[in-house]
Amino acid sequence: MTINDHKMTTNPSLRYAWYVVFLLTLANISSFIDRQILSLLVKPIKHDLHLSDTQMSLLLGLSFALFYTLFGVIIGRAADRYSRRNIIIGGIAVWSLMTTLCGGIRSYGQFFLARMGVGVGEATLSPSAFSILADLFPKNRLATALSLFSMGVFLGSGLATLIGSGIVASLPTEGLVTVPVFGQVFPWQLIFLYIGIPGLVIALLLFTVKEPARKNTLQVDGQPVKLSLAESFAIIFSYRKAYLLICFATACQALINYGCNAWVPTFINRTYGWEVPRAGAFYGGVVVVSSILGVLFGGWYADKLTREGKTDGRLRVGVLGIALAFAAFFTPLLPRAEWALLAMSVPVFGLACPFGAATAAIQDIMPNQVRALASSIFLFILNLIGIGLGPTSVALFTDFVFKDESQIRYSLVLLYLVGGGMGLLLSYLALKPYREAIASRDRLTQLTGA
Repeated sequence: MTINDHKMTTNPSLRYAWYVVFLLTLANISSFIDRQILSLLVKPIKHDLHLSDTQMSLLLGLSFALFYTLFGVIIGRAADRYSRRNIIIGGIAVWSLMTTLCGGIRSYGQFFLARMGVGVGEATLSPSAFSILADLFPKNRLATALSLFSMGVFLGSGLATLIGSGIVASLPTEGLVTVPVFGQVFPWQLIFLYIGIPGLVIALLLFTVKEPARKNTLQVDGQPVKLSLAESFAIIFSYRKAYLLICFATACQALINYGCNAWVPTFINRTYGWEVPRAGAFYGGVVVVSSILGVLFGGWYADKLTREGKTDGRLRVGVLGIALAFAAFFTPLLPRAEWALLAMSVPVFGLACPFGAATAAIQDIMPNQVRALASSIFLFILNLIGIGLGPTSVALFTDFVFKDESQIRYSLVLLYLVGGGMGLLLSYLALKPYREAIASRDRLTQLTGA
């Protein structure tokens, strides 16, 4: 069994590849706006639908995350076998339609089902996009391309805050408004119409993208191999040491990110007395700017190291990034809110650096037939640890270690030390097995004479 490596290096193909990155990044921005906007509408939704905190938390978390995570693995498998472009177009249409339908729901049950649909639709994007970009870009440009795509996470989250705060402030607080097709709806439901419909336009634009030829396919006698599910898992975990270390090292970074995003505004409020909206806006600005700079720098630096012949260059970025976060453990202890928030730009920058490089590293060691599936498992681990444990770990530290909510600053210190320390160790341990996985891939490629 061999790997056939077809290279695309001509300028016209690269110009087209950057166009595809642009469209996929727009889709990523749209997905995160649709995902995050609900958190800004908690108060009016609870009031108008007469919901409890528990019911609202299920809309915010379980309804989306459960189906996003579970269907991600299923869709990842499909993307390795069928047209990734068509899967993405279908997914964008589903999540945009389901977001739009939130503008016309009449009950909690309808709302829950619509949010489930948003999760299923958004599960199509990242694994398929990672695989497509790996086929469009040469290896020494891939980390930059994936970093630009990943930038949509931070832009989408930031735009959700801006759009949400701006539109909510302009909407009526009482009564109903009349909308064609849906009839009378609550004012906050208009936001779902505003953000859902543009996604359908992005889906149409993606029809200008052609499904790329698959590179780095496993072949027998010159013909691509069709793998069973069991064979696909066997191939993915033949690189299990490098693969799992990359997954869990990146998940440690997500642990810190999600923990800080959930609790830093509350930490600023409890420790320094700022109002939560003010703290959230200030921290949100720090996160958007520092994260975008970090993810762009990480992709550029990973590709630079790769071009210089450092086969583990993509993972060296991870070591550097998590080291910055670990070294910044003291930032919650600074005496002024402004100092603490500005100092947090350092760990935020560091934690954003490795994301595009880590996804590129996984694409690089996996044959084409399992890339999307490997990416979906990577995202499963990332979300399980990041979303599942990040915010909860800070709360557990506060409630059971320090037993005083005013001591939340020390919980954040522990988050940086534990998450950063584990991430740094795992990132360092991943370097050698990753070099070995690259060497194994290169030996298979050379057998084809490509």
